[in-house]
Amino acid sequence: MNWYLQSGKDSDVVLSTRIRFSRNIQGFPFYLRTKEQINQLHEKIQEQLYAIGFGLQFFKLSDMDELTKQTLVEKKLITEQFAKNRTGTNCILLNDEENICILLNEEDHLKIQVFSSGLELENTLQYAIELDKKLDEVLGYSKNKNYGYLTSYPNNCGTGLKASVILQLSGLAQTRNIRSIFDALSSFEVNIKAIEQNENIYEISNSKTLGITETEIIQGIQVITQKVMEQEREVRKFLAKDGIRLEDKIYRSYGILLNCRRLGLEEAKEHIEILKLGTDLGILKELTDSKIQEMCLYSKPANLQKYLGNQYETLELDIKRAEVMKQIMQK
Repeated sequence: MNWYLQSGKDSDVVLSTRIRFSRNIQGFPFYLRTKEQINQLHEKIQEQLYAIGFGLQFFKLSDMDELTKQTLVEKKLITEQFAKNRTGTNCILLNDEENICILLNEEDHLKIQVFSSGLELENTLQYAIELDKKLDEVLGYSKNKNYGYLTSYPNNCGTGLKASVILQLSGLAQTRNIRSIFDALSSFEVNIKAIEQNENIYEISNSKTLGITETEIIQGIQVITQKVMEQEREVRKFLAKDGIRLEDKIYRSYGILLNCRRLGLEEAKEHIEILKLGTDLGILKELTDSKIQEMCLYSKPANLQKYLGNQYETLELDIKRAEVMKQIMQK
């Protein structure tokens, strides 16, 4: 099962973990200005795919249809900007489980990404380091004794590591405590940003890569994430004291998704968030966290259409979304 459909450690709050390394390959300029240079880089990588291993396959985005590219965006494997690049040179290395996705020729030659469900910073880092070492062994990185790995942007030099966790902070958002929590963390060397404001989903990542070790980066993110999780769980306990009101809200959303005949994306997001809260608090026994993950993925337009094997206009898609949500809930 792919990582984004799994229920991981502390997944009541932490949806996913990502470890990213920015790397450049020796013998190539950092900024590849011509298609010839880009093709040479891609050919070098393709020739070494078997030696690299990890089940990686080479894909050109120009060979993908728009729906397939959008499924990758919705899974957060690639960015919207990367998907919409019109030069025809953007490529990725991807494995079957999709927990490894390497972007080629974005800001740097390689943006190595390894994903896990839930809070798995240390394990994900170790797996990413294993992959990173193999790539260095086969391809050869640009690095400096004093500055570490060399990147296009100085703020990515050193370890070139960006560690991030995605959190669902429904409780803090509902009680409007989220800003005070983030203000209290502003003195730490981390970035905190909303990535899906209407779903109360936030990302915490390190802001420093130079003059600090990979272990120190991971430990810092781990400590801060633990503090935010504690606050979110305390708020959820407070909300649970509201008893019948909260139960009513959760089961109203459950009833709507189980019985509606048409379901728009924004409405689906709103109700799924409430169901996740109910499931995590143990109020809603009818669903599991894995089912919630499945509902999150297949409520999204591109992945829903890919799942159904057909493309639909807006009204038809809303009808199909309602049907699929019901199917998942009743499985």
